[in-house]
Amino acid sequence: MDTSVTIIGLILTLIIAIPLFYSMRSSSINKAKIKAIKNKFSQNNRFNFEITETQNKKVLALDEKNKGFLLMDFNAEEEVVSFVDLNTIQSCKLIPTTENNTTTILKIEFEFQYKDGKETEFIPFYKIENDQIGQVCLYEDHQLAKKCTKMIQDCIAT
Repeated sequence: MDTSVTIIGLILTLIIAIPLFYSMRSSSINKAKIKAIKNKFSQNNRFNFEITETQNKKVLALDEKNKGFLLMDFNAEEEVVSFVDLNTIQSCKLIPTTENNTTTILKIEFEFQYKDGKETEFIPFYKIENDQIGQVCLYEDHQLAKKCTKMIQDCIAT
């Protein structure tokens, strides 16, 4: 009787411990990867990305003081990292692209309008192809993009 209870207890412990171990390991690897990318784009400590928002394998980092914006997307097959020096930006808008004659959003992009030359840069934020379950993350991603756009606009204005 004692042996069977011990074996069942060990099995239950393993069932709980193994997923926790892999979850904590994955979290620490992601934090290290994010920190390394932030250091790479800090340009010799010129930018200090103190504001960081993370959601659905997307990381948005903002340096309000030195005006830098960093977007990391780990949803794509190959991770995408985009950096924008907001000192050179005149305006920022959020551009949702919908399917023909429907309200289905296919992608959301940040549109950055440069001060000199009137050049425009588009940085993709959400693509339906990268949403594994099909628009499940769309609402949350859209809200995060709106919040981040407002923060970027406030940063540009100051």
